[in-house]
Amino acid sequence: MIEIKQLHGTEEELYRLVAPLVMNPAVLKQNYNFPFRTSEHFQWFVGLDGEGQVAGFVPVECKRTEYVINNYYVRGKDPDVLSALLARVLQAFPDKWLAAVSFVEDAELFSSLGFVAEKTWTRYVKMRKEPAHE
Repeated sequence: MIEIKQLHGTEEELYRLVAPLVMNPAVLKQNYNFPFRTSEHFQWFVGLDGEGQVAGFVPVECKRTEYVINNYYVRGKDPDVLSALLARVLQAFPDKWLAAVSFVEDAELFSSLGFVAEKTWTRYVKMRKEPAHE
């Protein structure tokens, strides 16, 4: 079972939970060496396993016209953890346009949650999901 916390982008608890990961060379390698970033315009969804360890996180940048999922991490690339995190994001923002830059290997999971592919690159797929209530 995974516990998911929603944290503001500058919240102290967020830094405590994700700092060891976002500076870990193995985690950065999984993210193709792109750094993770945050600001007051982000909401983070952090999944904790039964032992209180971070199993994954999905940062969401809250822009004026859409909310953007980008540079997420899931330990061991576990699809169940990613699915739980994304379901929580969708629950938190049902009336927002969501854009996502997913890894190619995760595109099918995003599609199963209602995201539609717009553009595919070598490693990433840009996807979009309409609001549940428009």
